[in-house]
Amino acid sequence: MINQSNRLSDDELNLIQNRCDSAAPGPWQSYVEGRDHSSGSNFIMTGNEHERGEDIELIGATNNDQDFIAHARQDIPKLINEIRRLKQFIAQNMQPKK
Repeated sequence: MINQSNRLSDDELNLIQNRCDSAAPGPWQSYVEGRDHSSGSNFIMTGNEHERGEDIELIGATNNDQDFIAHARQDIPKLINEIRRLKQFIAQNMQPKK
């Protein structure tokens, strides 16, 4: 059985959506020196090639942390949409049958 206190409320989902909407536009791409380019530093590129935003540079993050943060910009909106779709599906299917 699902613990009710672990459920994501609509208010919490809206707060997550607002934080995502307020972040620099995506996509975000992680660039790690020696893996993705040969010189410079590790950074997250924001925007696309034609409309780049400011790069994000992190101090103390592992390569995996940086990759996670960069992918979150694309992953979180997908997860929010899927959660909303599933909530709607559940609500529609929990209605009493006639």
